[in-house]
Amino acid sequence: MFELTFLGTSASAPSIKRGLSSLVVQHDGFRFMVDCGEGTQRQILKSGIGFKRLNHILLTHGHLDHILGLAGLLSTFLRWEAIEEVNIYGSRHTMERVDDLINGVVLRNQQPPIPVNLLDIKPGLIFSSDKFEITAFPVSHRGSASLGFRFDEFGHRPFIPEAAEALGIPPGPWRKDLVEGKPITLQDERVIDPDQVLGPEQPGTSLVVVGDVGKPEKLAEYVSGADGLVMEATYLNDEVEMADVYGHTTAEKSALLAKENGVKQLILTHVSRRYRDEDILNEARAVFPNTFLARDFDNYQIKRES
Repeated sequence: MFELTFLGTSASAPSIKRGLSSLVVQHDGFRFMVDCGEGTQRQILKSGIGFKRLNHILLTHGHLDHILGLAGLLSTFLRWEAIEEVNIYGSRHTMERVDDLINGVVLRNQQPPIPVNLLDIKPGLIFSSDKFEITAFPVSHRGSASLGFRFDEFGHRPFIPEAAEALGIPPGPWRKDLVEGKPITLQDERVIDPDQVLGPEQPGTSLVVVGDVGKPEKLAEYVSGADGLVMEATYLNDEVEMADVYGHTTAEKSALLAKENGVKQLILTHVSRRYRDEDILNEARAVFPNTFLARDFDNYQIKRES
């Protein structure tokens, strides 16, 4: 399961109710911020999620409305030393702009008190733990070398308590070892194999997060089968020509991408002040009913449907 907290959901400029782009994805003790628009650290405080373990920052691209908040956030991190290091991931184009911001403005070429790692990444695997991995993929948006991110849990075999009870396996480390795929030897010298208490393999949950995108149809292979898709809805379909000019997409096109590629749930963000929320939702839900429109401080849980 992935937990999402939206910190900023506005497009290009903040509004009274919406801050600039930022989202936190949590899984199994890990927390990943996706984009860091201006004012993000205040949004963190208002949301109540705090700064701890917020040391992985994934950037979709280097446009200022997605990165300016890094200056204030890192300044706070460096002053409080609340975390041991900060890892910032993005394409080369993005990291060049971030380097100017961090080293030229925040650090002024001074050595920081904690490591600040600017990681130039390419499409492919960028992070892995024992329970999930993150891959980056290319996104078309006004020549910005943009990236999207897919979070995939590894498959697992569920533990069957009834089978364990029937075999007389007591609660505790024996069951933990079996869940981890290790055979055990009980006190009566019986050897129990994991296959005796584990069910068939079940796929893990998948989440895809996309920033600004001009050609959503190119993302089909990357979003296919995702349990959750977070994607922009900067324009409505009656202004599709303007969306094309500025390298953005419409609520309808985002919904169509979800519908055609087996996505289970669509969450729209990057909302323009020119539209009413209900108009955005109505356009998307006419194509893909299981669509939601994120607001600042909304929380979602993305789970695989049983």
